[in-house]
Amino acid sequence: MEHPEFNLTGTHIWYYYCCPREVWLMLRQVNPDEDDPNLDLGRFIHEMSYARDKNKEISLGNIRLDIVRQDKEGLVIGEVKKSSKYAKSARMQLGFYLLELKERGIEAKGELFFPKERKKEEVALTEDMEKELLETMEKIRGIALLERPPQPQKIHFCRNCAYKEFCWA
Repeated sequence: MEHPEFNLTGTHIWYYYCCPREVWLMLRQVNPDEDDPNLDLGRFIHEMSYARDKNKEISLGNIRLDIVRQDKEGLVIGEVKKSSKYAKSARMQLGFYLLELKERGIEAKGELFFPKERKKEEVALTEDMEKELLETMEKIRGIALLERPPQPQKIHFCRNCAYKEFCWA
């Protein structure tokens, strides 16, 4: 079965690093449990945090940036996350945004914000990260072509996953 073309987004990158099965479900527009308390908490933190940043949530092509601002050194894009528990996913999602901007001729640096933990982490698009992202993007395109989702695998993210009913019901 051939899957229609799709625009790769930072959300696909995020979910890939959490669980490739989630990416397949997302690509098929199978929505997670919208009443999941973790989704509600994430939305609340996203909406309420950094409210004074004027340039919040900017869309540019297939990317949606949480925070965009200028500092002394140049353009800074920020991504707000509920927890640093998924730091690798968040780093790669932000790296994807930095790569997309770079491909448009825009240099920027990134910052991850974990308001609940009062933490901030700087993210730079390195050669290694760029290489990993390009490989990940190919893997996601491969997942998109699968007729069936990858087999579920019990991982530490499953307990709080809004898709757990699709895997373990």
